[in-house]
Amino acid sequence: MSRRGGDKTQVRHGSAVRACAITLLSCTFLLMAPVSRAGELRLSTLEWPPYTGEALPGAGAAAVVLQEAAKHAGDTFSTAFYPWQRAVRIGLESPGYVGYFPEYMSRNLDNQCLFSKPIGIGPLGFAQRRDRPLLWNTLDDLVSVPIGTVSGYVNTADFDARVAAGRLSTDTAIDDVSNLRKVIAKRIVAAVVDHNVMAYLLKTDSSLITEGDVLEFNSRLLENKTLHVCFRKTDEGEAARARLDAALSALDVSTIFEKALVF
Repeated sequence: MSRRGGDKTQVRHGSAVRACAITLLSCTFLLMAPVSRAGELRLSTLEWPPYTGEALPGAGAAAVVLQEAAKHAGDTFSTAFYPWQRAVRIGLESPGYVGYFPEYMSRNLDNQCLFSKPIGIGPLGFAQRRDRPLLWNTLDDLVSVPIGTVSGYVNTADFDARVAAGRLSTDTAIDDVSNLRKVIAKRIVAAVVDHNVMAYLLKTDSSLITEGDVLEFNSRLLENKTLHVCFRKTDEGEAARARLDAALSALDVSTIFEKALVF
């Protein structure tokens, strides 16, 4: 998928903080010994605007959907921000968490994830220079094309399988911004990126904000990816997923998600 961030942990308690105001004792318990309980949805995440971000309204479009779903279920929702691979590890292994988000649906993750119903959609494709368009119909056309990817991200099943087999030439970066800069500098022909993420970065990142006339999104999508919560494969994770899925089924997720997107 796509994500990033510094190493400093930042916690956003959401509606759990409001619940703390009921008693000093409950507030102290939440801050000193966070434990995931029935009725509490505690997840790890990353800085991946416009889907997640501590400075974004509601902490990002994906977080807004989860906040609304938790409210509908009568639960509390809280999340903490970490660098991506650490967020995955903490969500799946650390006490007090039942999973992480947002994650693309992937068969490669079925052994470690219980996927929720979709909490949003991310159009995945290629960033390219306007004066250097990428012409392709199938992935077979890209065998000799240098393509940027981000370490630890899920792309598509076919794309990732070809990369693993050495059938595609890829250049790995630490984040989407680095890849977009490589495209601008002509170090690579294209970079795999989420369209909404690219649109956000072109309007907000200081190193890219003047490059809108240089970069564009390729007209052919790799895949319209759904975004999910990845729950732990435990009884607790299964119960949390069931509660969330029931709430999501009762909501107009697409409308909530689209309204919360910020560019």
